[in-house]
Amino acid sequence: MTGTTDFRFPPGFRWGASTSSYQIEGAANEDGRGPSIWDTLCRMKGGVENGDTGDVACDHYHRYAEDVALMRGLGLNAYRFSVAWPRVLPRGRGAVNEPGLAFYDRLIDTLLEAGIEPWLCLYHWDLPQALQDLGGWANRDMAGWFADYAALCARRYGDRVKHWATINEFSVFTLFAYAFGAGAPGIADRNEHLKAMHHVNLAHGAGVDVLRALVPGASIGAVHSVQPCRPEDPGNPAHRESAALFDELWNLAFPDAQLLGHYPPRIAAAIEPYVRAGDMARIGRPIDWFGLNHYAPMYSKPDDGNVWGCGWGAAPEDMPRTDVGWPMHPEAFRDTLLGLTKRYKLPVYVTENGFGSKTETGADDPRRLAYLRDYIAAMGEAVRAGADVRGYFVWSLLDNFEWNGGYAPRFGIVHVDYETLARTPKASARWYAEFIRGQAGA
Repeated sequence: MTGTTDFRFPPGFRWGASTSSYQIEGAANEDGRGPSIWDTLCRMKGGVENGDTGDVACDHYHRYAEDVALMRGLGLNAYRFSVAWPRVLPRGRGAVNEPGLAFYDRLIDTLLEAGIEPWLCLYHWDLPQALQDLGGWANRDMAGWFADYAALCARRYGDRVKHWATINEFSVFTLFAYAFGAGAPGIADRNEHLKAMHHVNLAHGAGVDVLRALVPGASIGAVHSVQPCRPEDPGNPAHRESAALFDELWNLAFPDAQLLGHYPPRIAAAIEPYVRAGDMARIGRPIDWFGLNHYAPMYSKPDDGNVWGCGWGAAPEDMPRTDVGWPMHPEAFRDTLLGLTKRYKLPVYVTENGFGSKTETGADDPRRLAYLRDYIAAMGEAVRAGADVRGYFVWSLLDNFEWNGGYAPRFGIVHVDYETLARTPKASARWYAEFIRGQAGA
């Protein structure tokens, strides 16, 4: 698909960028911040590629004003970021850390002064290690601890921040952390995964209630990763069943529980032992928007080495791929947007979409530019066909720490030299800025 981006999106459409705390902030050992589960994993042999850590990352903690100025120069009108739970509550609960809270005050105020709307995500995977030591998301008490953390942030920032997300990519971090044994804390246990899924859902519902009570006029959502899940071999019944189960684990387990009131059928019986009376009502608190993170279709085949028996398959050989090997299929993005509008009947904000590369050496990124052009064009097609899409946040503003991949993959529209930390807008950033100006002019 070679898309055209002459479509005029509705007035009030948000054009932004997304980041997350651990991936860009650095200052991991400054101003009272406590350790997170990712600090721990980074220090485990083989935990992260090249032994990379988030200790410095992009040094956004000290360079946030420079980064906000970059956003303003690009014409962004919204910015999605996350608060680092261990920066404001070093042990996850109990004593608060005033210097950590003050950092987000400064960031939010600088954004507002630049005319950029702050979109605050409460949790983007950097759980305080002290809470993991108590069982992490496999501990049902996490729902209450998350509610207390949400209340702290709501009281502190709710006078200025009106757009809130509870949790980022529920399925991704629980699958990798509790089923695949890859992401922090690196567990591969089916029962632990089931408990974590349900407790994360409970935490979401508790967070929604807190935000609704403490932030007048709050617009509240949750951020889900939704990618079409297809069998590697469509003619093989075992591959089709593997893809259907993977679809439930990745795409449906969280939004269906939160918005439709039930778990999907293939996992419902397995999770039932951890569901108590009244839990589904606690999970299904009304929200205002659906946050979509979308990158690529996924392919699945059976894998006996996985605790669920379903694993990764190969995409068709003739399907174009990004430089990190992810399939590119803008039509899947279009169809996902239409499907979400029909299934959940909520406004959709695309909270992440972007192109990863391991071959870039500077600010020239023609393949990312083409990817953004084609995917934004596909989003325009979805809106024309009836999808209720209200905003688009590119992943990511900056090249950054990409979890287990360390600093090798680059997703930013702004190049970061990791030796000097100098920022240089890429060709894709210049294209995005010109596109936003065109939309504003229209």
